[in-house]
Amino acid sequence: MQFTVDLSEFEMLFKSHYSELCAYANKYLDDLAAAEETVQSLFVKLWENREEVQFEKSARAYLYTATRNSCFNQLRHIKVKEEYKKHNQIEMEQERYTVDDEYQAVELDEKIRKSIDRLPEGRRRIFILSRFEGLKYKEIAEKLKISIKTVENQMGSAIKHLKNDLSEYLTILVLIMFS
Repeated sequence: MQFTVDLSEFEMLFKSHYSELCAYANKYLDDLAAAEETVQSLFVKLWENREEVQFEKSARAYLYTATRNSCFNQLRHIKVKEEYKKHNQIEMEQERYTVDDEYQAVELDEKIRKSIDRLPEGRRRIFILSRFEGLKYKEIAEKLKISIKTVENQMGSAIKHLKNDLSEYLTILVLIMFS
């Protein structure tokens, strides 16, 4: 059946169904203001398209079905917005941690270099050859013309010094080494 009504018939339809449709929409949305907005939007669309709208059963059935569908659309939209919000929050947290991590890494690198610089000259040279140049203790001993035992002792002392000097950063060092 074609739905062509004048303003007075539309007002009657609105007045007789508005409250019950708001209550019905509120069951889906659990937000009275959103429910009222949904029903108002439905009536606005209905009025704008009054010449094209056709009811298969009754105006009441049409309004309830349209209200339910509008609520479902709104719930889907809310879900998409929430997922987008969560995604952005995660991205922002990761970005913040990245900036914090970079700052801490630069700070830690500076502390490590200063701590290494405070090592006695021979011990520092042995440590650098081992840790930064990747030489084995035997290769260091041959290169510096010292015993392997001296290299071992000096490395043990260097590591002990660094461990004491950088104890406040020990957790960060462990995280960096294993990530």
